[in-house]
Amino acid sequence: MPSNPRWARRPEGSTWGDFGPDDELGRLNLITPDKVRAAVAEVKEGRTFCLSLPLDRPGGNVLNPRRLPPVLTPTGSAEAPRFNAMLCAEDASLVDVVSDDKVEICLQYSTQWDSFAHVGALFDVSGEGRPEPVYYNGFRAGTDIVGPRDAEARGIASGAHRLGIHNAAVHGVQGRGVLVDLLALFGRDRHLVGYDDLMRAMDAQAVTVEEGDILCLYTGFTQVVMEMNGAPDGAILGKSCAALDGRDARLLQWISDSRISALVADNYAVEHLPAKRLAATTQAAMPLHHHCLFRLGVPLGELWWLADLAAHLRAAGRSRFLLTAPPLRLPGAVGSPVTPIATV
Repeated sequence: MPSNPRWARRPEGSTWGDFGPDDELGRLNLITPDKVRAAVAEVKEGRTFCLSLPLDRPGGNVLNPRRLPPVLTPTGSAEAPRFNAMLCAEDASLVDVVSDDKVEICLQYSTQWDSFAHVGALFDVSGEGRPEPVYYNGFRAGTDIVGPRDAEARGIASGAHRLGIHNAAVHGVQGRGVLVDLLALFGRDRHLVGYDDLMRAMDAQAVTVEEGDILCLYTGFTQVVMEMNGAPDGAILGKSCAALDGRDARLLQWISDSRISALVADNYAVEHLPAKRLAATTQAAMPLHHHCLFRLGVPLGELWWLADLAAHLRAAGRSRFLLTAPPLRLPGAVGSPVTPIATV
């Protein structure tokens, strides 16, 4: 086990320390220059697909009551909004008409990336029987990921001082995407996808996943969302389309063994929530998030728009493509909207 000043003990099966004592990229480290060149080699037609929902979708806050749609307004004051502002009002010789705006946004409202600062766990990093709130690679709540109360007490800014989403932006998220069409097998009814289901889908579609690939799961969920025209029905969405079974131990082990660099789905949360309860007294409420974000350092992408890409790949008999999906370079953020582009 690699030595580390922040922890004497790491979660079983985790990658903590494998990429260095202070690593904040996790398995994004596996997207090497060779892997990027291999991804570029998948471009045969030069055709691009936008993999993002409109940023104001799903609409409302049914999927998550804490996340609200973006609010777009002009800059300037209410009395003098900088929108269709005619500069001749300031100087009669000027012909410019200027618009300028701002947005208040929940960063994980629509198509998004989760950073490793999004979900941590209570874990005994010291090995002395004292669980502490920590995140990937042993970074500490209150010290490295700082909430408002700790920030005020320490006189520093609130936010993810370590493990923030900006690390992925600086590294660049561009590699080979591999798509598995779960909608084709399981339709639009909710189906919990375990290891056997995923292997069956991959075998049926001749999908091969290699180290460093970004695995994308197409379920059809965002199509159901878009059909609701900004007024989502939570009861219907809760019963719609496939989602991974985060309690399936063999599925989690496959994610570990496959050495994928990131995991993406077009549904909410990638995994089915609420997850099935275990008999054990202590457990993660979001077991796949726990496994990917906390233990392995595998970023999760949620609510992506994969329908158009999936249809094209199906017709072409392909599953691989170049994926370019950088998050915002926003220091301290634990998640980010993203407008991914697939190039085939």
